[in-house]
Amino acid sequence: MRILFSGILSLLVYFSFAQDDDIPDYRSKKDNFSKMMEKDVRADLAQFTFAGISESLEKHKLEQIPATEIQNDEIIFSNDTLTVKITTGGFDATKHKVTWFDDKYAVKLDNHAFWGTENKVPKTTITSVTAIMGLDTIAVPATAFADLYEPKLYFNDTKGSSKSYCNVYVSPDHRKLYIYMLNGEGTGRYEVTWVIQNKHYLRRVVDWGF
Repeated sequence: MRILFSGILSLLVYFSFAQDDDIPDYRSKKDNFSKMMEKDVRADLAQFTFAGISESLEKHKLEQIPATEIQNDEIIFSNDTLTVKITTGGFDATKHKVTWFDDKYAVKLDNHAFWGTENKVPKTTITSVTAIMGLDTIAVPATAFADLYEPKLYFNDTKGSSKSYCNVYVSPDHRKLYIYMLNGEGTGRYEVTWVIQNKHYLRRVVDWGF
């Protein structure tokens, strides 16, 4: 009887994992670090992203902008010449179309792949990413974060202090600004960097599966 029970349990575990492996993944890799053609941006991102760590042998210094304000739904980075603000909000699933696989795995939102959860409907969303450089305000377009969910603005360390995985960097030539976040949970965990060059939004870089 014990042998029979062990055999049944093994089969259940096998089919459970097999079913999970069959969940379709529609997330595009076109924004991956490995697909980048801009050599200067790629070299900068290799200094702080997980995806670029294998190319970070040649170190060069990026200026890091400090986080000056951290709240539940907002984080601000600033110095004398620059301010970057990221804001977040709740996700109302009733206002969106959810595509399900096997009636229990969320695989698309509004007919698009999304990042941030282990095939669950997300609870939080990014609402804005804005940089103020001198007299110029540069807003990252909504299309560059509309499919990115479960933002993590901060966490509390063992001493109860607020820390953040979010960072803002300036390139050595001061022409490029990098806004970085590490978000999501479990297999939905991902990193995103929005690149602003010459005070204009250039592109995003998204990677996952570290």
